[in-house]
Amino acid sequence: MENIVEMRNIRKEFPGIVANDNVSIELRKGEVHALLGENGAGKSTLMSILFGLYQPEQGEIFIRGKKVRITDPNVANELGIGMVHQHFKLVHNFTVTQNIILGRESKRFGFVVDEKSASRRIRALSERYALNVNPDAKIEDISVGMQQRVEILKMLYRDAEALIFDEPTSVLTPQEIHELMKIMRNLIDEGKSIILITHKLREIKEIADRCTVLRRGRVIGTVDVASTTEARMAEMMVGREVSFKVDKKPAVPGDVVLKIEGLNVLSARKVLGLTDFSLEVRAGEIVGVAGVDGNGQSELVEAVTGMRSVESGTIRLRGRDITKQGVRERIREGIAHIPEDRHKHGLVLDYTVQENMILETYDQKPFSNHGLLDFPEIRKYAECIVEAFDVRAGEGVDSLARSLSGGNQQKAIVGREIELDPDLLVAVQPTRGLDVGAIEYIHKRLVEQRDSGKAVLLVSLELDEILNLSDRIVVVSHGALIGDVQADETDENEVGLMMTGIRKGESA
Repeated sequence: MENIVEMRNIRKEFPGIVANDNVSIELRKGEVHALLGENGAGKSTLMSILFGLYQPEQGEIFIRGKKVRITDPNVANELGIGMVHQHFKLVHNFTVTQNIILGRESKRFGFVVDEKSASRRIRALSERYALNVNPDAKIEDISVGMQQRVEILKMLYRDAEALIFDEPTSVLTPQEIHELMKIMRNLIDEGKSIILITHKLREIKEIADRCTVLRRGRVIGTVDVASTTEARMAEMMVGREVSFKVDKKPAVPGDVVLKIEGLNVLSARKVLGLTDFSLEVRAGEIVGVAGVDGNGQSELVEAVTGMRSVESGTIRLRGRDITKQGVRERIREGIAHIPEDRHKHGLVLDYTVQENMILETYDQKPFSNHGLLDFPEIRKYAECIVEAFDVRAGEGVDSLARSLSGGNQQKAIVGREIELDPDLLVAVQPTRGLDVGAIEYIHKRLVEQRDSGKAVLLVSLELDEILNLSDRIVVVSHGALIGDVQADETDENEVGLMMTGIRKGESA
């Protein structure tokens, strides 16, 4: 079978780290080839080399059997290579068409940008590949899943034959993931070839033909997906057996830590995002919040953490009314928050790792004394978190946060929040973008928090995670509490029905 892409003996170094160590991979025509590995294994770096974002220290690249040198993404586009990045490259106040033609504007009479003909072509491509994208919509007005489709259209508009998807499902709802899989199959049926960077084994089994596994920058092997178990691929990825089941004893709930009564919260669109919502979370339990994305979870989290004011209702922490308190006061009261968006609310990307580890505590001892920062203490504290949570950074705690892989950024945030020793840990999508080994580790740490008497409020779009990790599950739909069930007395089907708005005991 013809190879569309072949990368041979690629080596790429960054300060303090070898990201790719003699890596070889090939993409056959008409296949989905998965690239699997832990956070920081070198997957995105390898594909960034193929797309011309990085230059390797050594190695060769062949496109359809011809040796090439890809110096930048424009060269990659000319060679028929396209890439959808984990964090989309879109201008939010531009339309879909303007984003797709950016840098490739077709002109009439040499100087006028011809948006109309571009829009017609985009609409035709959208219909051909069943993408259902409106070329005239503004990016800021469409969902994250639809923005991803715009990125796919951007590749198709440039006639890409080899399509790279970098962690494409990390920001999607389960429904959007299902739709993306259908889109990928359409692309393959139309003769495209796909490289899928991921660490989600279920998705690899569903869509991929072959899988190359990387560990610490080296190729561990390439396997046929149909004949290889998820457990075997996980073991190749992390170098040991991985448990897919959360090992935890039955919860022994104590006193009420968080008590929410009659909460009404406006959404960003100034309509009620949370309606007459009441909830209790006790010490020593994990309460999971399940629901389709956009059904009030964000409003709930932001109200509890102080990021959004409430219209009415009360929030109490260990009996104290904190409804009117700000974010800093709530942190002091004992609330820690693993945010959904690690770039927007979790990190200052141009700060070092050690600076990010004290964002909430920089003005407290031992990190500050009479207004002066104590850098040796800050370094010692940050190094402890980095070691305990296996945060891989080329220059250690001196690395800029933006230089870390997405998964390592997430592990740093989780470590920082747990080290605050909170009474209430609000964990939103805590394992988004993490590999199976890191997920197993984070789940253990969350259970440890519970077992040490902390209250944990878990918000996740991963139903498996909610069912596995929670002691009690509450379901939100259209901003209202639909159900409150014990995790060991329910199943995926029942929770799924409640997520659609059908209360427990009601018929569909």
